[in-house]
Amino acid sequence: MLQAIWLIPLFPFVSSVLLMVTAGRMPRTMVALLGAGSVGLSALVVLGAGLEFMRAPEPFTLTLWHWMQVDGFNPEFAFYFDQLTLVMMSVITGVGFLIHLYSTEFMQDDRDYSRYFAYMNMFVAAMLILVMADNLLLLFLGWEGVGVCSYLLVGFWYEDPANGAASRKAFVVTRVGDAAMALGLFLLFTELGTLTIQPMLEAANQTWASGDTLAALAALLLLGGAVGKSAQLPLHTWLPDAMAGPTPVSALIHAATMVTAGVYLIARTHGLFLLAPDVLLLVALVGLITLLLAAFTALNQHDIKRILAYSTISQIGYMFLALGVGAWSAGIFHLMTHAFFKALLFLAAGAIIHCLHHEHDIFKMGGLRKKLPVVFWSFMIGAAALAALPFTAGFFSKDQILLSAFELHAPIAGIGPWLWAGGLLGALLTAIYSFRLVFIVFFGAAQTEPDKQPGWRMAGPLSLLCVLSIIGGWFVLPLSSVFPAADGHHVSGLVEGISIGVPLLGVAFAWLIYYRRSLPVTGITESDSGVALRGYWYRGWDFDRLYDSLLVNPFVAVSSALKSEWVDAIYHSVVRFCQALHRGLSQSQTGKMRWYATSMVFGLIALITLLGWVY
Repeated sequence: MLQAIWLIPLFPFVSSVLLMVTAGRMPRTMVALLGAGSVGLSALVVLGAGLEFMRAPEPFTLTLWHWMQVDGFNPEFAFYFDQLTLVMMSVITGVGFLIHLYSTEFMQDDRDYSRYFAYMNMFVAAMLILVMADNLLLLFLGWEGVGVCSYLLVGFWYEDPANGAASRKAFVVTRVGDAAMALGLFLLFTELGTLTIQPMLEAANQTWASGDTLAALAALLLLGGAVGKSAQLPLHTWLPDAMAGPTPVSALIHAATMVTAGVYLIARTHGLFLLAPDVLLLVALVGLITLLLAAFTALNQHDIKRILAYSTISQIGYMFLALGVGAWSAGIFHLMTHAFFKALLFLAAGAIIHCLHHEHDIFKMGGLRKKLPVVFWSFMIGAAALAALPFTAGFFSKDQILLSAFELHAPIAGIGPWLWAGGLLGALLTAIYSFRLVFIVFFGAAQTEPDKQPGWRMAGPLSLLCVLSIIGGWFVLPLSSVFPAADGHHVSGLVEGISIGVPLLGVAFAWLIYYRRSLPVTGITESDSGVALRGYWYRGWDFDRLYDSLLVNPFVAVSSALKSEWVDAIYHSVVRFCQALHRGLSQSQTGKMRWYATSMVFGLIALITLLGWVY
């Protein structure tokens, strides 16, 4: 089965091409079968390959062909299979299949049903190539592929100008990180002579010492690519606007693809980052600051999908925090558990939107606990896992991250407890905004009545994700041979008890504020300073306004000033000449045979005369 891993990205890729070629002419049943079935087949191949691999877990490389050969640069189209690859492929195909199955019902009334699955399948294929790539150039191909597919899917309903603007924003902002990553690849190849990941890491350890400037620069450039794709500070502003796409697209982007790509990149090249301890600390700080900024913003949103979007930014921040403190396995573990509960939350939110006349505002919902019971329990379990309540999937992975952060000793003495405290504050805020969402949407008086119930194709994936969001924390990831061995946790019982208790405290605060309404906070929140601060957080700390002022508006102003510069007149004249020539030639097409015969004779005479004059 390991020799057949090339089928894993091939199934969704072929399905995507078929759906594009047929351009909506297939019956919807066949579209659904191709769209969801191809990802399901990939999941089965991953399962078979994983079972075979675990019997003898040695890294395996499958070379399909030599891609190119240019002056000693000869990358291959090859796939590398180890424990990390297996975990990532399992998440992408397993959770991806559930999202595709859910989509067959959610999108069934959309006129572009076939186009939707064509984009979704290409998205999955590109992400699989990214995580299976043996070399950084092939990884970059998948990296750019998910960027293009996200542009297509975020702007799927392109007739609304706002959706087009959101897709362009996602594309442009992530390109900033991609440019940094490309420069990093140039540097690595120039200095180390290869982009094949494992030999490149070996060469890096032989060429550079810890703290070497070039190693730090290469790691910093790769970090630039990671913060773009994974929506971390300062390139995080695209992700909330990406909620313009269909809700299953949001689930796929947030849970199984795209935003996890940056986490995977750092984890896969961890040997390089270990040579740059200052950059590794920067990874942790970026994650910590991002998770706190996003958590405060999520606490003040009204749109159910934007709350979950900022939640994703915050949870990816926890993964960056884990990577930055060297808790590699804990970071990937949280990536997996987050895929379960975030897919669950997005699909549950999609079911609410689907059944409530496409309503997004949580303050126009309420009272849905008994009206949508499957969705209610899905949201309750997903929120509990997101808040890291004990014995949920999110609890086990987040607890490992926080305890690992507390134990960090280098490169700055005493910084570990501060990282732990910041992570705890984020955990408190996460629990508050998670259950704020639950209490406002599912309790209290109903504001909007549902007009339907989710069918089995929506309820089935929700039920399975509920199970995974509960038991997923008990999975043992086989990553011991991929990452350096981590020391066991040696924190006090008090520290561990606080880590467990803070999320419970957050749920209690949410219950008192949003359900019982017995905690007197309105005096603070409704004061002039409170309203101003909540508005500031609601606008995402005004990062969009800052970027508009510093970058977008000056660029637009310069473009407008150059719009009428003299050099354009030359090109406009060429266009007008071609248009006039076209009109003249069009008038010669009269449809009269005599005119055509006469034209041919005169043309032949002119040609013979010209040849006679030349020779």
